[in-house]
Amino acid sequence: MSSLFSGNIAGNFDLTLILLYAFWIFFFTLVFWIHREGKREGYPLVNERTGAIVGEGFPAMPPPKTFILKDGSTVQAPKPESQGDLPVAPMRMGGEPIEPLGDPMQLGLGPAAYPMRAEKPHTTADDHEPSIQPLRVASTKGFHISEDDPDPRGYTVMDADGVGVGTVVDLWVDRSEYLARYIETELPSGKRVLIPVPLARIDEDARQVKVRTLLARHFEAAPMTAYSDMITLREEDRISAYFASGQLYAKPERAEPIL
Repeated sequence: MSSLFSGNIAGNFDLTLILLYAFWIFFFTLVFWIHREGKREGYPLVNERTGAIVGEGFPAMPPPKTFILKDGSTVQAPKPESQGDLPVAPMRMGGEPIEPLGDPMQLGLGPAAYPMRAEKPHTTADDHEPSIQPLRVASTKGFHISEDDPDPRGYTVMDADGVGVGTVVDLWVDRSEYLARYIETELPSGKRVLIPVPLARIDEDARQVKVRTLLARHFEAAPMTAYSDMITLREEDRISAYFASGQLYAKPERAEPIL
């Protein structure tokens, strides 16, 4: 009773030591939680030679968590579906750099890798329609090429060796950013491919669009969109990765050391 009136609230307990222990418990719990949450992708580990699952380590993988996106759709992490095996092999033995088993540009490896985003287009905030559209569609909504900018429609597309591979038939514009995103090119076979604008150089004097990352044969193998007037998020990444990867993979000498 006397301690209540003496102001000794903690009694015989060391309050400083209690707070220190509480901090340690909180800190180690936080580290444990962050480490476990970090295993939502990339686990379990797999042996690079046998393909057998090595294990999850400590702590174990967290249970799947469902995330609600802004459009109402949901995703889970860890993903319930398997991502499959990558078509790669070590160059000589375990621990060495890997090399692709096939065409790396088509396999989506190295510089050609791309994230598996949704098979749906990015939409505008006002009308909720696809933001990236060809001018033949966007022109009905007031979009056009400025008089100060070159109009490459009708220009010849040249590959890295200066060989003509097709003709520009349209531009795909981003209605959200007011930018040209892709150059639609028709090849002699009739196939139409989209060339990312940052990877092309427009020569107004020669009426040419020059793409130094690919050769003619690569254009025929380039990925296409599922629809003629719409591109999904995954298609954007795959097309951009394919054209960019030619900087390393298009010619054998590009992958060799400079010295």
